[in-house]
Amino acid sequence: MNESPPTTPVCYRHPDRETYVRCTRCDRPICPDCMREASVGHQCPECVNEGRRSVRPARTAFGGGETGRQGYVTRTLLGLNVAMMLLSVGSAVVGGRPLLDVLLRGGTPLTEWGSVLGLALLSDGTVGGVADGDWYRLVTAMFLHYGLVHLLLNMWALWVLGRTLEAALGPLRFLALYLIAGLGGNVAVYLFSPANQPSAGASTAIFGLFAAIFVIMRRLGRDTSAIVPILVVNLIFTFTVPGISIAGHLGGLVVGALMGLVLAYAPRGRRTLFQAAGSAIILVALIGAVLVRTAALTG
Repeated sequence: MNESPPTTPVCYRHPDRETYVRCTRCDRPICPDCMREASVGHQCPECVNEGRRSVRPARTAFGGGETGRQGYVTRTLLGLNVAMMLLSVGSAVVGGRPLLDVLLRGGTPLTEWGSVLGLALLSDGTVGGVADGDWYRLVTAMFLHYGLVHLLLNMWALWVLGRTLEAALGPLRFLALYLIAGLGGNVAVYLFSPANQPSAGASTAIFGLFAAIFVIMRRLGRDTSAIVPILVVNLIFTFTVPGISIAGHLGGLVVGALMGLVLAYAPRGRRTLFQAAGSAIILVALIGAVLVRTAALTG
């Protein structure tokens, strides 16, 4: 009786390719183009994809994912602030102002349009401000700066603090922290500064990041001795250097601390729900404060 010669195995995805290597999970023959290195041996593409779907993504203690380590939100915020600075400079140069004067002092048509302003007479003779319905100023002000030095100082702080916080919190939680802290500082300016005094800058959000990173590091049991001196120095500058918005810095600091507490101390079982609800409560409180202040200015 004649026996047929043994056949050489072929790749299950490429039948024209002979191979003696098999997937360690499904045992199907795979050619070099289909091999995916595994902890033991090689796997086929389908088994690798199935493994990825079945493995739960790693999360930080505060709910952040792996994407936060890339710093995409921090980089986007940096780019947005720089872009707004370029637009601000352009708006002034087109209006006939010297470039050097704009870079040093920074007052431009764009900062006049977007800075926090309670209620005042604008350069075109009209009355404007948050109390007159320009609520957008409470957001746009955190992306505008008075001069190049103002921008560079804030962006350096954002780069240092932002990457650490985004890695710990994840992109969405970090973005919420940044925006709500910045809004909180601008609301404080609206509440406690003269109604005709404009204010702008990312400092409101930056001070919020300082407070939040302190809270988060304490929650993790890490040493905060390096943060305290930097924060103290910034507070000294806030109270001693003319032209700095004390209300904006302190408002951002307080709201950033509150957001840090919400994000860091949320119970693990209902972490996302608690964080979202806490953030929403802070946001509603800020809106309520704006309504009260508007009523006082227009009543």
